[in-house]
Amino acid sequence: MLQRTLFYMFLFLTTQSWGQTTDQQLAQHYYSSGEYDKALIYYEKMYAVDESKINLTRFVDCLEQTGDIKNAEKTLKKAVSKNNKDQELAILLASFYENHDEPSKATDIYSELIENLTTSSREIIDLYTLFKSKSKLDMAFATLEKGRKLLKNSYPLNIQFADYYGAKGETEKMINEYLDMLDYHPAYMNSVQRILSAQVDFTEENSKEYDLLRTALIERTQKKPNDLNYSEMLTWLFIQRQNFPAALVHIKAIDKRTNSLGAMVYDFGSICIENKDYSTARNSYKYVVEIGEQGRYFMRAQSSLLNVSFLEVTTNRNFSQSELNEILTDYQNVLNRFGKKNTTLPVILEMAHIQAFYANKGLDAISLLNEALEFSGLTDTQLAQVKMQLADIHVLHGDIWEASLFYMQIDKEFKYEVIGQEAKFKNARIFYYDGEFDFAQSQLDVLKQSTSKLIANDALNLSLLITDNYGLDSNFTAMYNFAQADLFIEQHRYEEAFHLFDSILAEFPAHSLGDEILLKKAYALQLKGQWNLAIQNLEKIVKYHSQDILVDDALFQLGDIYQNHLMDNAKAAEYYRTLLFDHKGSLYTTEARKRFQELRQFLPKVEKEI
Repeated sequence: MLQRTLFYMFLFLTTQSWGQTTDQQLAQHYYSSGEYDKALIYYEKMYAVDESKINLTRFVDCLEQTGDIKNAEKTLKKAVSKNNKDQELAILLASFYENHDEPSKATDIYSELIENLTTSSREIIDLYTLFKSKSKLDMAFATLEKGRKLLKNSYPLNIQFADYYGAKGETEKMINEYLDMLDYHPAYMNSVQRILSAQVDFTEENSKEYDLLRTALIERTQKKPNDLNYSEMLTWLFIQRQNFPAALVHIKAIDKRTNSLGAMVYDFGSICIENKDYSTARNSYKYVVEIGEQGRYFMRAQSSLLNVSFLEVTTNRNFSQSELNEILTDYQNVLNRFGKKNTTLPVILEMAHIQAFYANKGLDAISLLNEALEFSGLTDTQLAQVKMQLADIHVLHGDIWEASLFYMQIDKEFKYEVIGQEAKFKNARIFYYDGEFDFAQSQLDVLKQSTSKLIANDALNLSLLITDNYGLDSNFTAMYNFAQADLFIEQHRYEEAFHLFDSILAEFPAHSLGDEILLKKAYALQLKGQWNLAIQNLEKIVKYHSQDILVDDALFQLGDIYQNHLMDNAKAAEYYRTLLFDHKGSLYTTEARKRFQELRQFLPKVEKEI
């Protein structure tokens, strides 16, 4: 008996649910089709059961569409009366009066809503938002003014006022409202910066918004010289505009006022390096060093000051021997002052790198590093770093098997760590240079699974090079000569490398190494700082080897050269865009997309989307 009762209850409830769903479906169908008289039957029935706003608005609309204006008004007024705290319903009734040529009644409702506001910030903001959504900007502004009087200093409504002024195109007032938030509470600084970043185009040369923001911040800084918030905002502004020298002026002033002993300026130097403004970075670190050894950032700044020179040498690659000697003298002075020991190892490694790879002083570098091997207190990792540098220099000098011994030592001791995998890859290259392609390939196969994405990619690329080109001619001459030329590039013997490359193309004109040779030549020319010649070789790959696997490498390198060396952002963005559109499976996709997003504003407007 109980089971039968439960069955009938389930059947009844299911039927009821099905009936409601059918009413909703029919109502929606007739309403969408413009058959309001039929839809009215269902919405009236549904509204009697469920007085939701969607049912109310559809029911009232059907009444209006079928000419029953009085009943529509009556229904709305009743709903407002039952829910006298619901601002949205009141505005719905006011809109009804406006639509039926009774604006005075609508105005009365709007005025009453504003008049009856309480000290609830949520209520004020909700009413402002409702008015703004209905394009009632005057009422929206009146709401904010009343709200500010009610709330006084407890909640200043700066964001809403700024939003209103933005909608009205009153940019200066908008900016001042955002900045006033800092007076209310300095904790809003990050929020203000984020909002302003969306409102101001920092890349536009003649940006009205930028000029107004800069003027407002300068005026506030002058009026309140002891208020660091505006100084920090002004610094932030100059950084956004990539005007690092101007930002440094303010950073130093803040650092002095807060007695930070160079901490803020040191951090700013790191920002300058990230943006490749080495000159301003150098000035930042000099300021910290000049504070003296009592500053906790003194030693780090001293090391970073040298690192700026190191980065300039390795990035720009166009220093004269006298300039290199001057830089090396700076390194030597630091070592003379602080001694050669485990704590100055980073300075020693950088100095040895410049000596060997740029200043043609490889023997001095080897001597310095051999001395470093004897330092007490070196960690195993530091010892491996010295050995790696020594091995790299031995490759440069042609002592490839001496280099191999160091690489094998590091590989054995750090088998599962990145430095060990890097050594294993470099050792595999030794065998590749010597023509032992099978053994090199076996080592590279292991490294394809490296935890370092960079090493895994390098191993994969060298493995593919060997696989694709090894054994295509009977005596392996082409591949062996290519490997020798590759070694010459590592040894900075560029003319010998180019001679071997040319001999391969002359003897094997149809060999598949053609695009590889162009890419290697471009790499060598970049090492020499001959950017335009490098571009010529890379563009040949794009033009004549468009179906080969290296075309995405060429496109990415072209973008990098134009972005970071020739400073032609528009041209760089074009190459990144081509790579993203035409080579979606490329390993460079993620980095190219990131760079394209940074540079897209430099493209013509029609080409910005991707």
